[in-house]
Amino acid sequence: MPKIEEKQKIVKAIEEDIKESTLVVFTDFRGLTVEEMTNLRVKLRIPGVKYKVLKNTMIRFALRNLGHEDIAEQIEGPNAVLFSKDDPVTPAKVLFDFIKETKKLEVKGGILEGKLVTADKVKALADLPPREVLVAQVLGTMQAPIQGLVTVLNANIAGLVRALDQIREQKAAS
Repeated sequence: MPKIEEKQKIVKAIEEDIKESTLVVFTDFRGLTVEEMTNLRVKLRIPGVKYKVLKNTMIRFALRNLGHEDIAEQIEGPNAVLFSKDDPVTPAKVLFDFIKETKKLEVKGGILEGKLVTADKVKALADLPPREVLVAQVLGTMQAPIQGLVTVLNANIAGLVRALDQIREQKAAS
């Protein structure tokens, strides 16, 4: 297979990864040792997450083909790209925890659900609680009024029972 066809296949694969991902994060991995990069890849072994070192020209072609010209111009230096198909929060957390640990990796920016985001917005995404915690908080908020109603109704019944019990005791004493 000629070299140009191989490159076109690589660009198509990158385009597919970008299209299928809810979160794409571009990182500069300068200064990372092989051991640190392996450690990061192990931490990112989450279902639906890929972390790949890709050639800049291939990334640029894929981004331009998808209409992301603005970010294609920012792709410089050694790049590794994180693709997350399902959960955008957990991989972002893993990435920023790794950055706190090593202080070597740099997030350049990304694409969140088809829209360009800055490194600060990816950081804000990483600071969100996990999906399960958010769902629990919403359910707790929804349950609070119902729990309050049950408590009020229970208090009225309990008060009635106490009053009837006191009347019974008074009649038994007389």
